[in-house]
Amino acid sequence: MTRAFILITTLLISSTALFGQTANENKPHVPGQGTVERKAILDALRSDPQTSFKVHYIKVHNGWCWVDTTPLDKQGKATAEGGPNLLHLEDGNWKVMDISKVPEDPNDPMGAEDASVTFVKNLIKSFPGVPRDIFPKPSH
Repeated sequence: MTRAFILITTLLISSTALFGQTANENKPHVPGQGTVERKAILDALRSDPQTSFKVHYIKVHNGWCWVDTTPLDKQGKATAEGGPNLLHLEDGNWKVMDISKVPEDPNDPMGAEDASVTFVKNLIKSFPGVPRDIFPKPSH
């Protein structure tokens, strides 16, 4: 009886955790500071373990993430200009996608920097499956 109770309890807890993660993946969300998900996303961007990031924007949905960051040194000073990145969750790891292959629009010089409607449309053509709802509203 006790073994059965422990087994059933373990299965219920495991399935609750699993369904909770699945439900979160099925809607756009902002990974909170200090969460495993946010750390994994930022680790994928990190080339130097000492680098931290100022996150200007981050949103995840269905294994895709749009994040805009500025890399910082130990003193909190910017080490580069930074900017937006598209990441995809592949085999349990976040991978940075090469958005330089997204066709540019001569009438939209801001492109990825502003995530304009035209840029997002071209990005989705280049990376099928990317949900539109991970992008910020364009400023223009």
